[in-house]
Amino acid sequence: MTEPLLIVVAGVVVVALVTVIAPRFNIAGPLVLMAIGLGVSLLPFFPPFVLDPEVILVGVLPPLLYSAAVQLPAIEFRRDFAPIAGLSVLLVVLSSVVLGVFFWAVIPDVGLALGIALGAILSPTDAVATSIAKRLGIAPRVVTTLEGESLLNDATALVLLRTAVAALASGFAFGDAVGNFAWGVFLALVFGALVGWGNLRLRERVTNSAANTALSFTVPFIAYLPTEHLGGSGLVAAVVAGIVTGQGAARRFTPEQRLSDRVNWRTIELLLEGGVFLVFGLELKDIVTSNLRENEGLWHGAWLAMSALGIALAVRALYVTGLIWVQGRRSRNLARHRWRMDAAQERLDRFEDAVHNDPASLSRPVDDPARAARRIGWMRSRITRTVADLDYYRDTPLGWRHGVVIVWAGMRGVVTLAAAQTLPRDGVTDRPLLIFVAFLVALLSLVLQGVTLPAVVRAVGLGGEGGEGPSREEQRALDAELRDAAVSALQSGSLTRRDGGSFPADIVERAGSRLTEPPDEEATARVRDLLQLRLASIEVMRDRLNDLANDGRYSTAALRHALAELDADQISLELRIDDEDDD
Repeated sequence: MTEPLLIVVAGVVVVALVTVIAPRFNIAGPLVLMAIGLGVSLLPFFPPFVLDPEVILVGVLPPLLYSAAVQLPAIEFRRDFAPIAGLSVLLVVLSSVVLGVFFWAVIPDVGLALGIALGAILSPTDAVATSIAKRLGIAPRVVTTLEGESLLNDATALVLLRTAVAALASGFAFGDAVGNFAWGVFLALVFGALVGWGNLRLRERVTNSAANTALSFTVPFIAYLPTEHLGGSGLVAAVVAGIVTGQGAARRFTPEQRLSDRVNWRTIELLLEGGVFLVFGLELKDIVTSNLRENEGLWHGAWLAMSALGIALAVRALYVTGLIWVQGRRSRNLARHRWRMDAAQERLDRFEDAVHNDPASLSRPVDDPARAARRIGWMRSRITRTVADLDYYRDTPLGWRHGVVIVWAGMRGVVTLAAAQTLPRDGVTDRPLLIFVAFLVALLSLVLQGVTLPAVVRAVGLGGEGGEGPSREEQRALDAELRDAAVSALQSGSLTRRDGGSFPADIVERAGSRLTEPPDEEATARVRDLLQLRLASIEVMRDRLNDLANDGRYSTAALRHALAELDADQISLELRIDDEDDD
């Protein structure tokens, strides 16, 4: 018992240290972890290391994908859902088929079904590219595209792998394969949405932050396990549950719960992802030894891996070229769509003016003014969101330089490593060779593309286009809107204390335009009322922030930054109020 515990403790220490040190030398942490794992495995006293792939597929991938989905920039993801879905589904299927035909042609004992199974293993990209892209300052739209692709293409690949492996025994039927795929995705969407909704409703009633976060650790598995049992894609269910949770957290969770979730899940994500790459390095020795023994050398597997990686990149380049061309055609129609939205806005303004000031001029009388007002508000919100979407496409066009980065950032990683080892032992005579090819493709991809991606970004001139946070101008504009909402609530007298009482008139007058400033540290007599007033204004600003999240005028990064500031301010104020109560 002591030895496995020491290995786990050592692994955690190594992952933590590499995460801190590697960026200082501009080296991808996963590559360093693989090298360390390989070096340890070569020590004469270290035994062969083999990890059950189910540990990764069931124990690692669901929480990893769930954690990433919670942090997914939902506004940008919605706007680019079509290209992301194409990369995640169409490109994976196309790559799997092309690679399957290649393996079928060059490996004598590999049939088409097994070839497609190996192609599915090699097709999904890894989220490590997203972390590298963020550090390089690549445009946020490209980062969102890569992040969304890495979340969804894992499920496509694993469903396709499952279908191809089943075809090894029972034969391949196109109709059955499409039906199984559609059923798997449908189940995942339903279960994932239900689990995400239930997660929000349950955890908003659990006020203890530690207990609340403990419940959150179970969510990806609650989504994954029943979905897989019924034949669906558990990974898609975990992703959907994460997206639903991420979108509802701002409205339903307390600041302490959001802060606890963010810190704890970031730690879990760091350890799981780093641990997988460390394990990959530890297993390399045994994989290489098996191929040396059974294939009398490594050259056969090496040229297969290099060829497969080249084919995968070529297929990806062709697909992304078409994607960029379609996006270019779409961008040329933006001006016409914007003109239509402006015209629709003018018609809506005229209709609203007629409803309020001249009902007789309407062709049809308004029977229910309240209902008409709600409909006008809904239509105005739709128009505002559509205009914001059109402005987003106009301001962040995708050109050939972005296409180059999207192609080269498509690295293979965790899913390829885990899925390769799920190939059946019975009926697959070349299993060690196929696993070696998959591992080598992942290794070559991470080393070649991971090391050279910064140079590629600099070569096409995209470095520094964006960053992980919002721009200063956008954040200032959002802060101004939140301040205006708080001042309006103050002037209208709608601010109330948390205990339901009203604020003294002199406190309201004294706050005035300084409502959003921190309370005066020297105030003593009425400090509690000032703190309560500030808390009430934070609630108003948070409500306004939730409304702004629906119309799309601000990026997800700006909205989350503002929410984090409000949360931090509220936690600080509540601590001060507790201190006042103690005194």
